[in-house]
Amino acid sequence: MSFFAETLVGGLFAGVMYALVAIGFVLIYKASGVFNFAQGAMLLFAALTFVTLTERGVPFAPAFGLTALVMVLMACVIERLVLRPLRNRDALTLFMATLGLSFVVEGLAQLLMGTDVHMLDLGIEDVGIEIGGILVSQFDLTAAAIALSLVAVLSIVFSRTSMGVALRAVADDTLAAQSIGIRLPMIWRVVWSVAGLVALVAGLLWGARQGVQYSLSLVTLKALPVLIIGGFSSIPGAILAGLLVGAAEALADIYLGPLVGGAVSPWFAYVLAVAFLLVRPAGLFGDEAIERV
Repeated sequence: MSFFAETLVGGLFAGVMYALVAIGFVLIYKASGVFNFAQGAMLLFAALTFVTLTERGVPFAPAFGLTALVMVLMACVIERLVLRPLRNRDALTLFMATLGLSFVVEGLAQLLMGTDVHMLDLGIEDVGIEIGGILVSQFDLTAAAIALSLVAVLSIVFSRTSMGVALRAVADDTLAAQSIGIRLPMIWRVVWSVAGLVALVAGLLWGARQGVQYSLSLVTLKALPVLIIGGFSSIPGAILAGLLVGAAEALADIYLGPLVGGAVSPWFAYVLAVAFLLVRPAGLFGDEAIERV
């Protein structure tokens, strides 16, 4: 029983990390209705910028602040040079623009910071600690706490502030929101900036786990099943779906893997996502009757 519990808890912690990546997609989709293919490149760029600064002797806090500033500036540049000229274009055009943007951002990262693999130490020990008779990773526990704290802050900001009201108005009806004076470029800058900061946090946590390297951008592929299952426009949906995907992957690897003769975690989440598409295409929180955060 303890083995099952430890596997389940480990999967839930992994699911929180998946959800953290997915939230970056959700924020931009809520504001523009566009799937941002460049989110993975932004995550990589943020992690590379931070680790480059720390390797050159910049302390943790200033490096984090400077990297956050870089991500905000990147958001402003993207809004001005990419999004504004394509305003009111169809979603497919904007998606293709973010696809091209992902290659530009990765190329810029390679040009400025090279292609070496960097080890990232956040000062969080990856050791096992026992809680209630269950052995959990201290790193996973801390990462989950950071991710959930970030989600709580975002939920409050986007549900209880004027910016959150403006964001929901844009998400519901862009033209109507513009007609009452909401400035779409400003909303896009804010949302892309927040998505960049989320990418920074996610990039640091994932980079500390597996190293800061160019394959780090592929972490976003894990967000796809989470988005499909939870719904593309719901932060609570991303959290719930992330937990579901993480737990299902961990349990399937242990109990289903031996039956099929190999690991199933690389593809099991996508099977789960396809099943949800067949049963509930809009995702768990896709129903308009459910209030979205």
